[in-house]
Amino acid sequence: MAPLWLSFKLAAIVATLLLAVGLPVAYWLSNTRWRGKFLLEAIVALPLVLPPTVLGFYLLVALGSRGILGKFWLALFGHSLAFTFEGLVIASAIYSLPFTVQPLLTSFESVDKKLLDASAVLGAGRWRTFWRIILPLSLPGIITAVVLSFAHTLGEFGVVLMVGGNLPGITQTVSIAIYDRVQSLDYSAANQMALVLLSISFVVLSSVYALNRRGGWPWLVK
Repeated sequence: MAPLWLSFKLAAIVATLLLAVGLPVAYWLSNTRWRGKFLLEAIVALPLVLPPTVLGFYLLVALGSRGILGKFWLALFGHSLAFTFEGLVIASAIYSLPFTVQPLLTSFESVDKKLLDASAVLGAGRWRTFWRIILPLSLPGIITAVVLSFAHTLGEFGVVLMVGGNLPGITQTVSIAIYDRVQSLDYSAANQMALVLLSISFVVLSSVYALNRRGGWPWLVK
């Protein structure tokens, strides 16, 4: 099933990309004393409250041939980012960013500061402390962040449709394919795809909640 494979590919790339971006962002937010950090926190959380069509529209403008990112990509590769798989990756990463940063931020903030002070007293630098203490203790939050960003990307619809359209084999994810089948009144095929997506989402989230019961990951419980 090409749309499902494309969705898995997109979700895996986005989850990996967001982990690389989210770790330093969340770590900085958890340690900075800058009074204006609430502005960055608001920007990161903005996709949670913006309608997908609004976010998708502005991303489409930015990724199009006349947009900032679109012009840059056009100069490098001869085409804009709109209605391409690469454009979907960028749009999906922005849309799923809060699902990565927020659980990471909560995990970093929950690390006992006494352990960090003890590490500093023993002569460990900030980088060593991060890898030896903060990162291992924040592993539940990291897993949560990866799983939530993967699952959220897997089921995206509005932003994907606005930025990528409905190009089979290129931008047609499983959620778009379901919508396409419904529009064609092919409810049987739509039901099969929907059941597959529902089953995958249920298994993924059940696994996270099962781990959460043992690990007590506060961001997911609240």
